[in-house]
Formats: sequence, C-alpha cells, structure tokens
Amino acid sequence: MKIKKLIKYLVLSFLSLAGLLVIVSSVLYLTADMKQPVIDLDALPAYSLIKTDSLRTYGPNHLRQGKSGLWEISLQGNPAERGVAFGKLAEDLLHYQEEVFVDQIRQIIPSDSYLKFLRFFLVLFNRNLGDYIPEEYRTEIYGISLSCSHEYDAIGTPYERQLNYHAAHDIGHAMQDYMLVGCSSFGIWGDESADSTLLIGRNFDFYVGDDFARNKLVSFYRPADGYCFASVGWAGMTGVLSGMNEAGLTVTINAAKSTMPVSAAMPISLLAREILQYASTIDEAYAIAKRYKTFVAESLLIGSAKDGKAAIIEKSTDKIALFHSGSNRIICTNHYQSDTFKEDPRNQENIATSDSPYRYARLDELLNENTPLDVSGAASILRNRFGKGGKDIGLANEKAINQFIAHHSVIFEPDKRLMWVSASPWQLGEYVAYDLDKIFNAPSGTGELSADSLSLPADTFLSSPVYRHLLTYRELVKEIRHSIGEGIPIDRDVTGELTASNPELYYAWQLAGDYYYAFGKKDKAVACWQIALTKEIPREEERIALEKRIKN
Repeated sequence: MKIKKLIKYLVLSFLSLAGLLVIVSSVLYLTADMKQPVIDLDALPAYSLIKTDSLRTYGPNHLRQGKSGLWEISLQGNPAERGVAFGKLAEDLLHYQEEVFVDQIRQIIPSDSYLKFLRFFLVLFNRNLGDYIPEEYRTEIYGISLSCSHEYDAIGTPYERQLNYHAAHDIGHAMQDYMLVGCSSFGIWGDESADSTLLIGRNFDFYVGDDFARNKLVSFYRPADGYCFASVGWAGMTGVLSGMNEAGLTVTINAAKSTMPVSAAMPISLLAREILQYASTIDEAYAIAKRYKTFVAESLLIGSAKDGKAAIIEKSTDKIALFHSGSNRIICTNHYQSDTFKEDPRNQENIATSDSPYRYARLDELLNENTPLDVSGAASILRNRFGKGGKDIGLANEKAINQFIAHHSVIFEPDKRLMWVSASPWQLGEYVAYDLDKIFNAPSGTGELSADSLSLPADTFLSSPVYRHLLTYRELVKEIRHSIGEGIPIDRDVTGELTASNPELYYAWQLAGDYYYAFGKKDKAVACWQIALTKEIPREEERIALEKRIKN
C-alpha cells in the first residue's frame, strides 16, 4: 500500500508540475510584447507605385535590377517612410525571400501543427525582443511588414516574423558548427596597400541554400537622422551584414564561437546597422557596441577613413573588447584575438578545433604574397579556393577562403567611398562598383547607381572544366543525400561519379562511405572513410567522428 501511495503521490506531483509549466508558459505567451509600433499611414506622403520592366518608383524611392543581376534599392525619409516604401517596392522579393526561408524550415518541420508549436516557442523565446531593438528600427521593420503575405501567419504575424528573422540570423551564427557560417575578412593600409589608403575585403559565408542568395539586394539609405549608407543583404533585412557610410566607416560581421541563445537580445545585424548609421570613427562604433547586450558572440570589423585603419570589436553575450592589430594589416575569421578573450574557454576550444585559424593563416599567407594590395588583388584573394601553400584541398572545403557558399563578397575603399559587390554565383561573378560620393551627393533620382567603368570582371574560373566539376559535385551531393534519406539506392556508380568530380575533398569520400554504409556495404564504406581521413578535414570533431565510425 505504501508503494501504491508513493506512486500516486509521484504521479500527482508530476501532473501538478506539468500543469504549472503549462500555466506559466501560457502566461508568458499571452503577455509577450514584441513592441509593435503604430504608424499613422494617413500622415505619410501619398505616393503611387509605378512599375516598368526595369524600374519601380515610389515617390523619391526606387528599386531596379541591374545588368549584373544585383537588385538595388534607394530609400529615404523617416523610419515609417523608409519601411513602407521598402515594402511597396519589394513586395514580390519579400514574398520570395520568405517563401524560400520557410521552405527550408518545412524541410525540417513539415507539419503545420509543429509550425504552430514553433510559433509558440518563438513567442516565448523572443517575448521581449522588442525591448532590445530601438524604436527606429522596429518602426522601419513594421513598415516593411505591411506589405508581407499572411500566408505564413502560422508562425507569426508579418511584423513578428520580420522581427524574428533578424534574430534567426543570429541563431544561424550560433549554429556555425553546422556549416551555416564561416566568414573571412581583412583590412590593409599604409605600406600594405597599393595606394597607402585603407582597403577592406570580406566574404559573407552565410548559407541557407542557393535560392536564398538568388536575389541579392544592395540598399542605399538616406535616413532622416544619421549618415547616409549602403549595405548588402536581402529583401526584408534592414540590419547590416556588410556596409559603408558616407563618412567612410565600414562594418562587416563575423561569427565567433557562441552558446545557443537562451533569451532575446539585440540582433547583431541591427547593432551593425546602428553603428553604420550613427558612427564615423572606430571609437564611436565601439561606444555604440558597448551599449547593447547581443544574442551571440560576434566580431565586427570596423574600417574608418577618418582613422585611416581598421579594428575589430569582439563581443560576446557578457564581454566586449576592441582589438587593434599593431600593424598595417588586420585579419578576421571566426575566433577572437584580444587579451580579453585569450583565456576564454570557448574561444580556446574554437581555436583548437575549428577551421578558423587555418583560414586566418591562409589569409595572412595570401596577403604576404600580394601586398602592396589593390582592389583586383583583393578580389583574387577572396576568390581563392586552395589551402595553405596553394595545396588542393578540394572544392568547397571550409578551410578555403572561397568555399563556394558566399551569400555575397564585398570590397571597400573607404577613403574614396568606393565599394564593390559580387554578383552571382558566389564571389565568382562580376564585382559591381558603386561610388557612394556620387550616389549620395547627387539629387535623388532613378539613374544608374553602379559605376561600370570601375567594376571588376567575372572570374575566368567560370569557364573552366573544374567549375563544371564543382556543379556536378553539388548536384550529386543532393542526389546521394536524398537517396540515403529515402532508403532507395541509385542504379549507377554514383559514388564513383562523386569522388571523380571532387577527388581531393574529404566530404566527397565521407559521403561516398555514408552511401555504401546505408545500403549494407560496410567494407566499401570503411575504405571510403579511410581515404577521407587522408584529406584536409576542417574540424577536429569531424575527424574524430569518422575514426569512431571506422572502429565501430
């Protein structure tokens, strides 16, 4: 009887605890406040949206797709005016971008009921997100959301979704171990630069599928407050990933080793946006960064024409540091370099086990070989696909500077207010030039924004047989993963095709082994995995996992 009473007591206690959790969760959900702004649409200027084949205008704002395929949007006014204009001009791009993003979510969470649970979780997680985002940016995001579809209301209202997407970018950074992020950037000046002025290059290796990067958007802002600036991203992204303002200050962001976020904070791209809009020097940028708690650990490479150099703001969820290199060169990959983080366990682990130090060393090596550096030299470094010493480490290796996943690549000359943005594919297409002095000093108009005479040609690699091998490899990877997932073998020597298309890449051999293992050919699987171990493997945990699979 005592045992029965004990069991009954435990069951009742468990049910009471579960009920309490449900009540607490429900209260938190119902009291969540994303701080949705109020916009008086009647008080905004009344414009008509005018569309032609190549140009859309909404009052003084306009959107066009250039010859390179890059979309260019020009916006001005107060936050509400900018947001509403953005939404009106780019409604179809907003829908496409969200559709692609949600499709990626649906591949993981195919059930509508689970999507509703995801919304419940997001509301709980980001219930106070609005508290951390300045009203200016919440108003702009809300203005954009007025043109968003209601098709995806299962995961939030348009405003909630657009706000959460900025936080989703940070979660992607936190998940860098899962191959979402691996950015590389550098700055040189003085005797390292061909004309002695500051030169900055960066690859933004944030990968959420090829479709997500299809419509790159270069945004030119004339805000009512702060500096005019240009940034590169996608429709709906009001934060800054890579950008330069009219004062010659640049911001680029690189993920660092971070814990998964456990509560809302300032999305890093919106912090970068505030820096770009309101800072003109490194010290001013650092002062802004110190004011905010952020979701994740991040390095912000800040270039400044006024300072004539670049520095890195290293920021975690609880610490911040400003790192100066002490030379005329600075390199930023995905680990910290300052004394503040030298003994940080996560940073030490990152240095010991990730591909970040390798890419750092490779950038240092390439800069040694190419300085004094000019813009075309910077492009060649950002496009480099080889490992240290020029070793062939396979196409799309995460240890390479060019991993063939970049959403975009950018080069800045801050003193001249010039920026170059890569057209697709990745950083292999034309680097389209923009002269910010001409753009922001000219009356707002609908003329061409790019400076064609300064643009850099597409990489000749695009016409090579090796490039065709790369495309073959990428298609085979999709086919083989699908085959393994469905449990249906392919009726040809698909593993032979895979390894022939990319023989030096560890993952080609690893996936070939996975395929053999999935269909019961364990000896062949082990043989492929053993070959994979002879290749350049980006992260130590991948090597250890392969060794364990072979032993087992």
